[in-house]
Amino acid sequence: MSGCCGCCSALRPRYKRLVDNIFPVNPEDGLVKSNMEKLTFYSLSSPDKLDRIGEYLYQKATKDINRKRYKLAEIAMEAMDLLLQACHAQTTLNLFVESFLRMVQKLLEDSNPNLKIMATNSFVKFANINEDTPSYHRRYDFFISKFSSMCHSDSQDLRESLRLAGIKGLQGVIRKTVSDDLVENIWEAQHMEKIVPSLLFNMQSGDLTPVEDATNVTPPVLAEEVLRELVGRASFGHIRSVLKPLLTHLDRHELWVPNTFAIHTFRIVMISIQPQYSYTVVETLMQHLDNNFKSSPKTRTSLAVVLSKIIAIAAGESVGPSALDIINNLLTHLRTSVSTTTEITAEESQYQEALINALGEFANHHPDYQKIEIMLFIMNTVPDLSKKSKGDQMLQNILLKSLLKVGNQYSTVSFEKAFPASFLQPLLRMARAPHDPTRMIVMQILQALLDRHQNEHVLSSVSVKPYPALSQEPPSRSDIIFTHKYGANIMQALIDSMALSDRVDALSASYNTAALLIVEMSCSETVQEFLLFILGIQQVASTVDTLGAAHRCNLHAIAIALLVLISRVSGINNLLEYAQKIIEARRDEATYYLPPLMDPKKVSTKNLNLSLPHLTIDKLALGECMQNAGMDAQRLNTGAPYMLHQTDNPGHRHSWVDSVSAHMTQRNSSADLTVYNGDVDSVNSSPGLCKKILSPEYNFDAMKRALAEPTEAVKREQREKQLQIVRTFREGEFDDLMRRTEPKHDLIQNRLNELFNSLAVERQITQSDNKTAQLQANNNNEKPVYETKFPELFYY
Repeated sequence: MSGCCGCCSALRPRYKRLVDNIFPVNPEDGLVKSNMEKLTFYSLSSPDKLDRIGEYLYQKATKDINRKRYKLAEIAMEAMDLLLQACHAQTTLNLFVESFLRMVQKLLEDSNPNLKIMATNSFVKFANINEDTPSYHRRYDFFISKFSSMCHSDSQDLRESLRLAGIKGLQGVIRKTVSDDLVENIWEAQHMEKIVPSLLFNMQSGDLTPVEDATNVTPPVLAEEVLRELVGRASFGHIRSVLKPLLTHLDRHELWVPNTFAIHTFRIVMISIQPQYSYTVVETLMQHLDNNFKSSPKTRTSLAVVLSKIIAIAAGESVGPSALDIINNLLTHLRTSVSTTTEITAEESQYQEALINALGEFANHHPDYQKIEIMLFIMNTVPDLSKKSKGDQMLQNILLKSLLKVGNQYSTVSFEKAFPASFLQPLLRMARAPHDPTRMIVMQILQALLDRHQNEHVLSSVSVKPYPALSQEPPSRSDIIFTHKYGANIMQALIDSMALSDRVDALSASYNTAALLIVEMSCSETVQEFLLFILGIQQVASTVDTLGAAHRCNLHAIAIALLVLISRVSGINNLLEYAQKIIEARRDEATYYLPPLMDPKKVSTKNLNLSLPHLTIDKLALGECMQNAGMDAQRLNTGAPYMLHQTDNPGHRHSWVDSVSAHMTQRNSSADLTVYNGDVDSVNSSPGLCKKILSPEYNFDAMKRALAEPTEAVKREQREKQLQIVRTFREGEFDDLMRRTEPKHDLIQNRLNELFNSLAVERQITQSDNKTAQLQANNNNEKPVYETKFPELFYY
């Protein structure tokens, strides 16, 4: 009988005999190493038998699992792992892999946790092998589902091990499928909806420790590592497939409030994603915010905070239209928040602040030229002052706060670039808004853009005392030109703003803006304009009857404080001495004309004497101080102080003709003397145009100097000459004026006679020379041709 069995055994195929020999008699002894080496050698020698070996091992393992002989099943799995590692370069590996995956699936289907862990480790080893030949029909649906379920395991004994195995299995599936385009598309929604929530479930179960700082491999740490790898491998078309289940998981598990885990997760996504796709994450999160516009304010606030935390990372890769698109979306959310609520609650206000912070963080990571574009874009979305409803006022404040957030991130170098006309004009219109909070926000925006030396906190209080911490440097030529061009507009808006409200905080904000303007732009060329501005503030306080007593006193205090400031900044000691005299006089007679500002609600104004002209700033005295200091005072003496609600063109204010004509008395004369512009010989020239007086040296350097901008001395000389001419025409006798302006015909006639006489003499000399040459030619006819004397005309 035994001989018959031996005979039958010898008739079995060799690969089966080799497979049977690797199993020990006692399963506890493990795999027979020597026989396993024989089986491996046979597989390498006969690769065509590899698929049969795999099929046979799968059949034996299936029987062992069904009979609960798990040790033998583990041995079969170990043998398949060794064969896979040894024969992975064979062309027939695909058929063996099918048996291998069926074996792994069989182990995963069993309830024994040790078999699941072993099967997962085998699959991970398989996932790390690069196959030479593609597989067109292999599917991983079962493995994704099984590994995902293992990530949610609640087993009491091996819960952490099973979760680790499940995460490792998902990592193996990702590596095996992402790198091969021919296999199943893992980015489909049905797969991502299992993988991403499984990873997030494990991440939220532990503390939010960064992967780099983790010492032990735990399910949260490994899940974060796998999520980083998944996001890093996603292309532009697949990143939304990852983000959608991520957002769904956060919604279902209510992980937005508090938003610590959401911020941590999205930071991982933004850091791991390819930089050129980071804008997609911000866009997707904004769309999710759109979908949750009916959610509670806390949820929307948490979403906005998450957005503000990650938007800075995307800012570096967003340029041009994409940057403005993000800004437009944020502004749309702000407008929606204002329009859908009748009253701003504390929670809704937090939501709006979060959106504004997100906008500021986004703008902070852009270059300055794009910040200007962003501010201009926001300014164009602010409702016009004609809309006076409460909702429009709220929207104005919210959008201006957004603008202020961007302005605080901007570093001003040149005022010409910081205040383009298309941005400055609507901003100054908003400075005249009837709503106090709106004007104060505009003042804060101006302060943020004007303050180049961090003086805003130093000048925050109205004072006539020195500011020891004041930082200053002379303005550049472009800043001076900007002041000449737009300074009057800004100062006019400040005066209008000061006259609109008697609130101390509003007046202090206007003073701070004016003080920064003086500190940043004060020089010998602009100091007269600032003095006219100070006189304009005083004139409003003295002449506008609709202002309250406290309001007037505060304006007088602001005027003297600005006078002291400009005298110290410009270094004009005569102005400072004059200002100190006024201050001493006010301390003796009217302390309410001095800082600090008075609150109308707290101070009684019944006994205040406001008719004190001797305590006001005198224009003529200022002019004398300027002249005593050796500076030009023509603009100050002839110019008019700023007036309330003045809307004329600021560039027109600098014409010397207008300055003079504004103070000339009306005369019953047919001649309009105000059109005279300084040319003695041309009374009928165009008004407002001054001819440049050329230097007597007509060389190249002189022409360059004439074309260049005239110096201060030349300007001063021209102004003095112009004043002298105007004074002559105003005060001179009529006969004297006729003598000065009569055409000089005799001089011209004499000059023409001299020219004609010189031409006649030259003609006579030329004719006599021609006759002499002809006589000499007749007398010397026998001379050779080369000795002939040609006229000078033919000389070269």
